[in-house]
Amino acid sequence: MTAIAITLGAVLLAAALFLIVVILLQDKAKRGLSGALAGGTGASYNGKNNVSKQGKLLPKLTTIVSIVFVVLVLVAYLFA
Repeated sequence: MTAIAITLGAVLLAAALFLIVVILLQDKAKRGLSGALAGGTGASYNGKNNVSKQGKLLPKLTTIVSIVFVVLVLVAYLFA
């Protein structure tokens, strides 16, 4: 294996683990389709519009990490 393939594999593994952790840290009662299917109410203990910084950061972080993960998978596929 080349050094690029080993490095890309390690970065891909780290991104996958980080993505799993970020998804698990998110609030369980989200609005939207998954909240509707799972029975989420959309209102929290602190109030409907009172969202913490963690509540604002994690969805953005999840989107960024998932896009990086998909790009890494495509690059790994091209190098294989």
